[in-house]
Amino acid sequence: MIRPAAPADHPALARLFREMQAYYAVSCPGPDEIEASLAGRPAGTEILVAEEGTDLAGFAAFSAIYPGPGLAGGLFLKELFVGGRHRGAGHGRALVRAVAGQAVARGLTRVDWTADAGKPELLAFYEGLGAAQKPDKVFFRLDGEGLARLGGGSAATSRASEQ
Repeated sequence: MIRPAAPADHPALARLFREMQAYYAVSCPGPDEIEASLAGRPAGTEILVAEEGTDLAGFAAFSAIYPGPGLAGGLFLKELFVGGRHRGAGHGRALVRAVAGQAVARGLTRVDWTADAGKPELLAFYEGLGAAQKPDKVFFRLDGEGLARLGGGSAATSRASEQ
């Protein structure tokens, strides 16, 4: 069953987030910090969960984006993850289908996401859903020192004084 995440899901989501971070071999905060982050996540961020019995099998986190081609809106699927013991049972497909259903129901024209280029099984999964890679686009990220340098210095101060 796919449904919107509720605050009562935060402990189980924190476990899935930790498993996801380990899967991608990246650092992860502790469970309390993850739960606090879930409770205070940015407005407009939505999470759907896949249940298998009483267990959360996976989740999809997404938000609206605008504008897109033809000045239409869409959804950006930030994370899709199914726990290891639940993979292969159709939860990932059901979650993506639910996100696509949200886009269609809202009159949006697309769902975009990124994928780890080093995981061919993941790319094959997405292509099997009917998704197409967009090699004409390049993914950029501004974080860490670059974000602090660009967003924290005189540019931010000068923008505030212009308003």
